[in-house]
Amino acid sequence: MHGYLLVLIICLRSFTATFSVIFLIIFSIISALGLGIYAGIKLTPTSAMAPTIILTMAVADCVHLLITFLHNMRLGHEKKQAMQESLRINFQPIMLTSVTTAIGFLSLNFSDAPPFRDLGNIVAVGVLIAFLLSVTLLPALMTLLPVRVKIKQELDNSGMQRLASFVIKRRKALLIGNSILALVLMSFIPLNEINDEFVKYFDESIEFRRATDFMNDNLSGIYNVEVSIDTGESGGISEPAFLTKIEQFKEWLYEQPEIVHVNSITDTFKRLNKNMHGEQQEWYKLPEKRDLSAQYLLLYEMSLPYGLDLNDQINIDKSGVRVIASMENLSTKQMLDVERRLHNWMDVNFSEYTINAASPVLMFSHIGQRNIIRMLIGSLAALVLISIILIVAFRSVKLGLISLIPNLIPAGMAFGIWGLIDGQVGLGLSVVTGMTIGIVVDDTVHFISKYRRAKVEKGLSSEEAVRYAFSTVGVALWVTSLVLVSGFVVLSTSSFLMNSGMGLMTAITIAVALTMDFLFLPPILMTLDKKRG
Repeated sequence: MHGYLLVLIICLRSFTATFSVIFLIIFSIISALGLGIYAGIKLTPTSAMAPTIILTMAVADCVHLLITFLHNMRLGHEKKQAMQESLRINFQPIMLTSVTTAIGFLSLNFSDAPPFRDLGNIVAVGVLIAFLLSVTLLPALMTLLPVRVKIKQELDNSGMQRLASFVIKRRKALLIGNSILALVLMSFIPLNEINDEFVKYFDESIEFRRATDFMNDNLSGIYNVEVSIDTGESGGISEPAFLTKIEQFKEWLYEQPEIVHVNSITDTFKRLNKNMHGEQQEWYKLPEKRDLSAQYLLLYEMSLPYGLDLNDQINIDKSGVRVIASMENLSTKQMLDVERRLHNWMDVNFSEYTINAASPVLMFSHIGQRNIIRMLIGSLAALVLISIILIVAFRSVKLGLISLIPNLIPAGMAFGIWGLIDGQVGLGLSVVTGMTIGIVVDDTVHFISKYRRAKVEKGLSSEEAVRYAFSTVGVALWVTSLVLVSGFVVLSTSSFLMNSGMGLMTAITIAVALTMDFLFLPPILMTLDKKRG
């Protein structure tokens, strides 16, 4: 929160504006969390990120309105007149960015993981509430509260003017250079692999992580696969042929490099056989007759202390057994490879039995893989809906389609960068594309909105309209992007990997999006939209 305050005070240079934004943020967060709790949503480590994201998005909405308002006041406008003009210019782009951001977060409902669905719903509601407050409560506060600004005849916007001149002059080089850069970075996307390690979700500062690391180094680890093998016959587990196959399965499991221990009922049968033959080592083998196996099992169960039984290894009617294989800490890819080998072996050797393999780690591995596919569908749905909204809002199919280029490329470039610096795409990163589509649209919408206003209202050429867009909205864009990046960088410091990875990846995507909106979007507009307004 202190970082946001510092950024707002430096950029807005107004205590009243900063206070009003903080007031609006608090209202937005409380309202969104309250509605979430009323709807029965419970806060989890993932959905608990919602307040930070709402805070970030609310600041971005307010900054555009306030920068234009303070700009008008510094030019000598009355407070009410300055706010009316700011609302007139910014209402549509703020509404569009809020709606597209909400759609992006609502696409998280395609996720298989309920915490991500909860996060998306809370943030979407919070963003819409922040929009309503930024066009109602914020203008009222700024009109009623005292606002002091220094009157200037000509505002110093030389930085944006120089950037605009550079982009207009070098538009062909920027168009070709950024296209090549985007293609090069996106070529590194295959370096990423779907990989999750449940234990590594937690930082080493967390007691659970230190305990599991110690257990993995000194005992058998917490990863396991439990295999249920059912004969379909009551008492069928006493059949020597069945026990022999279970023993073969156990030996095959020990041959796998990832397996460190196997718990099987066959060990109990072999030990009982040895016990009943005077502890002679040569009798440490499976009984050769079904009735002998059944008698050993009955004798063993009757000798167990009160309250103990074998129901954790065999079922009630003794038709099936459970084999538990403990493993080292494995990634998603390694876990799915173990499962594939397991099923291949069982299809050949256990075809006459009913087999089921399960474990929490296996479940997470499949969820991570399925989540990627589901989130791609969600991202495409969000993209189509956002495209339709932009085409209708800009009243131009060309501008609507042009706006998609700088909206899609940043996510691809960010994943290329991620492939170079890390390459592990887990459950947290699988939702980044859907989430950031709505966010990165914001800068594009504001830039194209000002560009279109210059062409329609002022009749300017494409080059002049680009210069106008830079001078009117350039400062607001880098301020809001700085706020967004700062907010998600804060999430990247989380000790929970799912949050920190998502925060860092989103920050990279937003930073790339700002660069593309400043250096790639204007050359595209000047190349494809040459007709004078």
